[in-house]
Formats: sequence, structure tokens, C-alpha cells
Amino acid sequence: MVPASEADQGSHPVANGDRDGSFPVIDSVVLAREIPDARLAVYPDSGHGFHFQYPEPFAADLVEFLGK
Repeated sequence: MVPASEADQGSHPVANGDRDGSFPVIDSVVLAREIPDARLAVYPDSGHGFHFQYPEPFAADLVEFLGK
């Protein structure tokens, strides 16, 4: 793991399915709090493959994030 002092401190999107068994939502919440200007998106009724279940909303969220 890279120490926070050496990590890229730029903004990042953080995305998660609300039923992800591999990476619980609380981990995404904590991660988003630690990254300056992070954007957290949690997709309902989805697991680790939320981007396959919600391709259009996920793509729209990424486009919005990249456009800021």
C-alpha cells in the first residue's frame, strides 16, 4: 500500500454496488472521505459488477466527473 503522503492527491471517482460482497460500501465511503474532492456513486441492487448492470448511468457519472 502506498502511504497517503506519496499517493496521487487528485480527485477520483469512487463507485460501488450497494450489495458488493467483495468491497463493502462502507469501504468506498471511507475511501471517498480520504481522497480530496472524490465523487462517490453507489448503485442500487447491484454487486461487484455494478458497471455491467448500470452501464449507462455509470458512463454518465464518469463523463460528468471527467468534465469537471
